Amino acid sequence: MHKTTRVSILIPAFNEVRTIEAVVNAVRAVRMDGVSFEIVVVDDASTDGTDDVCRKLLGGVLDVFERQPENRGKGAAIRRALEVASGEIVLIQDADLEYSPSEYPKLLTPILTDKADVVLGSRFAGSEAHRVVYFWHMVGNRLLTLLSNVLTDINLTDMECGHKAFRTDVLRSVQLTENSFGFEPEVVAKVAKLKCRIYEVGVSYYGRTYAEGKKIGVKDGFRALYAIAKHNLLG
Repeated sequence: MHKTTRVSILIPAFNEVRTIEAVVNAVRAVRMDGVSFEIVVVDDASTDGTDDVCRKLLGGVLDVFERQPENRGKGAAIRRALEVASGEIVLIQDADLEYSPSEYPKLLTPILTDKADVVLGSRFAGSEAHRVVYFWHMVGNRLLTLLSNVLTDINLTDMECGHKAFRTDVLRSVQLTENSFGFEPEVVAKVAKLKCRIYEVGVSYYGRTYAEGKKIGVKDGFRALYAIAKHNLLG
């Protein structure tokens, strides 16, 4: 018999009552030979009823549900999810449906075939569909990616992409400290220092507008800039 690989899907959620059920159902619909999925949702002290949906509507579906005692940010929610995950591989899935679970095979195959230890998604690589939204967000992402690449000496096209997969032992071997959106540049900086095998694959992107609930803003961009400098230059 072939060994089944367990993959933990880490879903940090904050005020995503409109999409959390759809995201979880989309994850449940994914089928891959030789792979079983564990769904881990960490609610970051939502105030819109996200936790009620998780407990009442999704209680029999989620493998693990945790709620933060206070709002601490995406990075903190991911750290908590990582603590309780049991899979050999972890994959980060945002709760807002900007990234599609149907593309898990692209993210997971390089790790499952022992070609990669880390696989990072990219909204700018390949020809996958992506919603046209904010020009200056794109410019900011590319500038942050360029600066990150200069300091890590790896050639990513989209450091800020939220779709990322890791061998669990690799991700647990680094000390993550960023609580909010600084998680993305921090984790890239720290896995780059490990000299592990990093792959990048193009993913689709269904970006939201601010009216639809998009949360990242200019302040987060400055935090990402600080995180790039801190975690690449200071350790």
